[in-house]
Formats: sequence, structure tokens, C-alpha cells
Amino acid sequence: MNKFGKDQEIFAIGNVKVGGQPGELPTVLIGTIFYEGHKIVKDPMKGDFNKEKAEELIKKQEELSDLTGNPHMTDIVGLSEKAIIKYIDFVADVTDAPFLIDSATMQVKIAALKYVTETGLLGKTVYNSISVYVKEEELTVIKESGLEAAIILAHNPRNVWPEGRIKLLKGDGEEKGLLDRALKEANIRKPLIDVSVLDVPSIGLTVEAIKLVKNTFGLPSGAAPLNAVLEWKRANDYGKIAKKACAAGSLITVQMGGADFIFYGPIKYAEVAFPACAMTDAIIAYRAMRHGIRPKVKSHPLYKIF
Repeated sequence: MNKFGKDQEIFAIGNVKVGGQPGELPTVLIGTIFYEGHKIVKDPMKGDFNKEKAEELIKKQEELSDLTGNPHMTDIVGLSEKAIIKYIDFVADVTDAPFLIDSATMQVKIAALKYVTETGLLGKTVYNSISVYVKEEELTVIKESGLEAAIILAHNPRNVWPEGRIKLLKGDGEEKGLLDRALKEANIRKPLIDVSVLDVPSIGLTVEAIKLVKNTFGLPSGAAPLNAVLEWKRANDYGKIAKKACAAGSLITVQMGGADFIFYGPIKYAEVAFPACAMTDAIIAYRAMRHGIRPKVKSHPLYKIF
């Protein structure tokens, strides 16, 4: 991919910029913490966790971000309102980077959103996510909060092909498009389009969907390919490092398709994600220079890792 035909948006979220043409900005890498089954969590309902280990993981992500030039965010997952508020306080104290509020339960995300609004953290918060299952109540609360940034999950359960994801975002005569609802009903000004991943073979469709999103809307787009690799049980048949190697390969694949941001899975995989993605960003940027596109930041991996 040399250059997308449509002008590409670049959004600033806290101290991170995301979007643009391939080669302009480094890929934003997002690690997930406090997810269900995360061993550092002692009581997921109360939000009790090993603070020393959590800080170590976040600082490692930050250190690798500084070394490579790839910006970072932390996806905070909470199972209860009490837990996610504790997690937000902790992450905001440990790092200045933006974070995402994430939960399978709408009320937990709403509680988190109200909390960041009250505590002055709204400008570095991304809502994860607005999906086809979003409720009117949820959109109303988002709008009233003044939040600008949200993940728009372009998973179309009726049509999993790349074109189906575009249809979900655009809508048709019978249904409003999910993107339009996010912009108008929730007043989102910085939409980040997650085109979704079903399984390892479908990562190719994810790449195609990223290209379609950027060519159609000019918006930052990305996905979470590594989680699919982690669920691929037979990867362990090929050796001790096979899964990590394949995990890195999944990230590189979506980068080469134009991804602006990537959920690289559990935050402990930072040491897999950052070197692989920094190298790929440098390759993309070096090639892009032949086509008149230059990095927009001096901290780009092209200038930092070699």
C-alpha cells in the first residue's frame, strides 16, 4: 500500500496521535490489562490486584514505547463499577498515556465514563466500544459526558465480509449506520474504527476491511489480530516460540494493510509487539518516502531503532 486515495484524518488523544497515510505516523499499540483471567487480579469484583506487577507491566509497555517510537495506550477491562474505577485511578497514576475503558457490561463502562468526567481524565480516555449492540441510553450518556474518542467496532454479525463491515458503518435505507450514530447521537469527534477479527484465517479479511475503511471514510482503523493467534491451540505443536512468532506475524500483517492502531492482546506481550511493529513501521515509512510521504514526527521508529 503506497497511499490511500482519500485524505486521512489524524486525531490527537491525550499525548498520542493516530491516523494518517502509511508512513506518516507510527502504529499506536494498545495492551490490555485486568482482563478476565488475568493472574495479577486477586478479586475481579472488588478490583483487588497485585499493584507491583501491574505497574511493572505498564512501565515495560511505556519503556518499549520510548525505545521504539510507537505510541501506547492501555485497555482497562473491568468486571464491576468498583473495580474499573480502582483500575483507572491506578493506571492514570502510573502513566500519562491515554487509556481505554472496556467492559462486557454497559453499566460498568458508563460508571467509568462518569468517573473520568468528574476527575478530569476525559481528554485521555477512549470508550471501548460502540458496537451494533449499543443502547440509546449508552449513546446519550456518552454525548452528555463530552467524550470525543471512541472505538467503533465494525463487526457485522449479518455479513462478516469486508463489505459487510462497511455496510454496518454506512447503514442503508432501513437502518442507520453505526458510524453516523456515533457521530450524531453520541457526538463522537474522534472515531477509531476496529474492523474486528474472527479467527486466524480471517486476518486477511481484516486487512481488506482496514483498506476499505481508510479509502471510504479516511478514518483511523485497526484491529486485534493477536487474540485470534492466542486461541489457535495447534500453534503450540510447532515449538516453544511458535505462538510468539505467529503473534508477531499477525501484527505485521495488519500493519502492512494500513492499520493505524493495534490491540496487541494481553499487556505482557509488549516485548513481542513493540519490536516487531517498530521494525515494520520503519519499513513502511522508508518505502513511503519514495512516494512523497515522510514521517510527521521525529520520534518515528525509522529514526529511532537503527
